[in-house]
Amino acid sequence: MSAEPVFKYKQCLIIRNDVRMSCGKRCAQAAHASIGAYNGADKALAKAWLAEGQKKVVLKANDERTLHELRVIAERAGISHSLIQDAGMTEIPPGTITALGLGPAKTEDLDKITGTLTLL
Repeated sequence: MSAEPVFKYKQCLIIRNDVRMSCGKRCAQAAHASIGAYNGADKALAKAWLAEGQKKVVLKANDERTLHELRVIAERAGISHSLIQDAGMTEIPPGTITALGLGPAKTEDLDKITGTLTLL
């Protein structure tokens, strides 16, 4: 049996747990967060993350405030981020903050920010 791979880089996608969304809607919001954060990432970090296999971890936040707090911490740490605000065309009201994408960044840097969150 081969050893489990070690990922030096990852992306964290954080979804609000207090907003009722279908599974498909949550997946779409995570995808928006991923692309938005990737587009703002340092090009060298993004390239290393892509070469390594694009690890993503999807986590949950209890409320909107948590997403804002995590965004500020990431911004201060120089980590790319994307806060997603829904257009309101399907399940939820326009302007609802649904998700936050962080990274790609070094795994240990993201763990310092998101280490207390649980998997979705």
